[in-house]
Amino acid sequence: MNVLLADDEPLMLQILRTYFSKEGFGTLLAQDGEEALELFYNHKVDLAVLDWMMPKKSGVEVCKEIKQYSQTKVLLLTAKGEQEDEFVALKSGADDYVRKPFDPRILLIRARKLLQLTSKVRIGDLTVDLEGHKIYRSGQDVQATNKEFQMMKFLLANQGQIVTRKMLLDHAWGFDYFGEERTVDTHIRRLREKIGEHRIKTYRGLGYCLEHADE
Repeated sequence: MNVLLADDEPLMLQILRTYFSKEGFGTLLAQDGEEALELFYNHKVDLAVLDWMMPKKSGVEVCKEIKQYSQTKVLLLTAKGEQEDEFVALKSGADDYVRKPFDPRILLIRARKLLQLTSKVRIGDLTVDLEGHKIYRSGQDVQATNKEFQMMKFLLANQGQIVTRKMLLDHAWGFDYFGEERTVDTHIRRLREKIGEHRIKTYRGLGYCLEHADE
């Protein structure tokens, strides 16, 4: 799933990007309203997290345009604290409204609720416990390592879509890791042994995909 993050404060953008990326979301970053709309029109966006006060177009203006053309969920961030401001935000079509400063973990919970994502995801005989950081197969803990779990979470968030080795590397090892992308292949092989060879499909020269079907 892709989250559009729009805020004119670079530090805030990076903080939000780090938290959402760790949860397996793809992130699109914008520093003003016009850039946010450009990304919205050129990418699949499942959730837009918009700062109210942005250059060129405000978060409220961006929200109205997004809602005019799609069913994309929108969460507005603002330093404003008046009840009238909350009314304006929700009237613009926003699905939720969070005041700054906020705990990014709370923001993630709000985001997951908007996207109707549960803490436990089931795929056939597999159960992925996103809060407990465990993977179960037929009720048995497969003893996934942290890297295996992080890759599974990212594949799950992008189920049905091909993800590259670089994307998996960035998510499981961090953006500042400069190791070999082939490291991913070794961990994918071990993950397959634990959850079932058929579930993760290789697309040669492209990457991997967690298939929708469980046949």
